[in-house]
Amino acid sequence: MKVFQIPVGNMQNFVYLVEDEKSKEAMAIDSGWETAPILKVARREGMRVKYVCATHGHFDHVNTVDKLASELGAATVAFIGSDVRPKVGVRDGDVLRLGEGAVRVIHTPGHTEDSVCYYDGSHLFTGDTLFIEAWGRTDLPGGSDAVLYSSLHEVIMALPGDTVVYPGHDYGSVPFRTLGEEVRKNPALRAKTLAEFRRLTQD
Repeated sequence: MKVFQIPVGNMQNFVYLVEDEKSKEAMAIDSGWETAPILKVARREGMRVKYVCATHGHFDHVNTVDKLASELGAATVAFIGSDVRPKVGVRDGDVLRLGEGAVRVIHTPGHTEDSVCYYDGSHLFTGDTLFIEAWGRTDLPGGSDAVLYSSLHEVIMALPGDTVVYPGHDYGSVPFRTLGEEVRKNPALRAKTLAEFRRLTQD
């Protein structure tokens, strides 16, 4: 799969286009504040975008999700029960097909109850669950230290170390990096216990 990382808006958001290069079928991950930069890349590359997928329902990620889907002729996708109210509701383990490629939905609550990551076997799109050198807030409605700790340590850290992490915001020293390196450098992933993680969230 080919990945296009697109900065949008005024909150350092990243939107992604993920393309199966052979078929040119693609998906957008989040939409952010503006559709023009996303449309520009999709049209330049000749993509056929099937899905516009939400990582979670916060406005800075999905403010234009319906508009983008309409402009691309795509279906909206989000976790079942999300406020996004997608055309395609997904659950943990569901698979979205792009040509010969497949992208798996991984439910990773903790920042919000509807938070998901998308994983194509090599690249992990983490929304606000995991950032480079940081992690999602847990003090907003639907957030939970304990649940996020479980999502990070039991779900994300179980993936291969060479998985490339692509976050929902440009908050780190680099725009993306491997999970193995992130495990070594991110305090949230280095925390050995929930109590240690909670101390980080309260600092």
